[in-house]
Amino acid sequence: MSYESGSLECRRLIEAKENLLQLMHALSFLQEIDHINVKLKEIYKEIDEMHEARKKLENKV
Repeated sequence: MSYESGSLECRRLIEAKENLLQLMHALSFLQEIDHINVKLKEIYKEIDEMHEARKKLENKV
């Protein structure tokens, strides 16, 4: 992990994002999966937004 996270929740969100990136990379070698990549990118974005919100919350404390 390249980022030192502050809480267990942040670490799990970072891990989920990293796993999604690995999955998208693995699937990039397959044909006709554009619709899956679109969904995975949407999920990644949602998790990233959750992570940013959590970081802001933790910085307030």
